[in-house]
Amino acid sequence: MRGVFARASSKGLAVLAAGALVLSACSSSGGKEAEKAAEGDGPRLEVAMVTHSAPGDTFWDIVQKGAKAAAAKDNVEFLYSADPDGGKQAQLVQAAIDKKVDGIIVTLAKPDAMKDVLARAAAADIPVVSINSGQEESAELGAVAHFGQDESIAGEAAGAQLSEVGAKKALCVIHEQGNVGLEARCDGARKTFDGELENLFVQGANMPDVKSSITAKLQSDKSIDGILTLGAPFAATAAAVKKEVGSDARIGTFDLNKDLIGFIKSGAIEFAVDQQPYLQGYQAVEAVWLLKRNGNVLGGGRPVLTGPAIVTRDNAAELEQFADRGTR
Repeated sequence: MRGVFARASSKGLAVLAAGALVLSACSSSGGKEAEKAAEGDGPRLEVAMVTHSAPGDTFWDIVQKGAKAAAAKDNVEFLYSADPDGGKQAQLVQAAIDKKVDGIIVTLAKPDAMKDVLARAAAADIPVVSINSGQEESAELGAVAHFGQDESIAGEAAGAQLSEVGAKKALCVIHEQGNVGLEARCDGARKTFDGELENLFVQGANMPDVKSSITAKLQSDKSIDGILTLGAPFAATAAAVKKEVGSDARIGTFDLNKDLIGFIKSGAIEFAVDQQPYLQGYQAVEAVWLLKRNGNVLGGGRPVLTGPAIVTRDNAAELEQFADRGTR
């Protein structure tokens, strides 16, 4: 697929899990026997995932689909909870510790809020895997592995793409203040964007507020010709605003969903930076299962990168069938 993967060139962190988790790649007999031996006769594992997601964000639906697919394959009981507030997310992690789960998967959008509770998980001998955000803090906070994209590298890919579509003055719409991953995306984009990139903070939990903030900015500054949003639902809102105010701004975004593929195919949105959330959920559950059943640790102490993958009008149709079923 042409241009799908951007080169992870600057940090040497790219441990791409190309087939490392596909246990079925073994022979039909040998693979099944090896998997059976690894699983043994132990009890069913219980794995909790606690994220910083807000209600209605389709990105996390895809993460959960990946996690549930791995859980079904591995006979794991999968538990999911979420809260965008760092303190409340930490409380949910504590509830998982109290439940004595076999493994905890977390996001580290607000790593300082998670430091103490993850120390308590370590004290309870519960392995922690991080996904999506907090790559830099993951190992320091005791996670055995991290699955996600390098947000700085992904931001650089977005900035270069924004230049390629001809934007000269653009907004980077941050929908959650204090989220280190989102800020890293904008900082990365600023490094490679040929023009001027301004951060615009919006209240992501309130889409009408997001719409009014983008509208006000486009109406007050007619020179803005580019918008970079950091989640698929916000890109759709930006496209609606562009149409209403008669702007010619080029729109790019992070993340995919079913509707966004249509926007890209029509040209209403120029590109998306896909971090492949299905992989993040799937690999995280698989990592806990492999650790508990066979003592395996993925990544060798470095993040396992799931992106960035650049989706444009040239390759959007190739992913449409997967987006339709909610896995891309």
